[in-house]
Amino acid sequence: MSDIEIHDDRERGLLLARTGGSDGETVGYIQYFVLDEPQRALVPVHTIVEPEHEGKGIAGSLARELYATAAREGVVVAPLCPFVVRWAERHPGEAPAVPAALRTAAEQALADDPEKW
Repeated sequence: MSDIEIHDDRERGLLLARTGGSDGETVGYIQYFVLDEPQRALVPVHTIVEPEHEGKGIAGSLARELYATAAREGVVVAPLCPFVVRWAERHPGEAPAVPAALRTAAEQALADDPEKW
């Protein structure tokens, strides 16, 4: 995976894995939104890796970078994406547990605005 770089496109709510840098081919991504209330959080809703790039650790690298980004920003991750939920369960040292109330707030925000998906 050494030729893959990860870029945060906050405006579009995408954490992108690309070959060959920021102008390269997108081979995977996590779609997310930013929750503001009851506290600020990054909320991943979907993870995709292009079929020809599956099995190379790209999805895990994206999840790890999402949590690292949240840590740098002093916010939490409230995962709704099933892949990120499973990844977080397997990596508790990198993915702090999220309070149930925050997860519920993230689910409600998504239900209130399906465009976040």
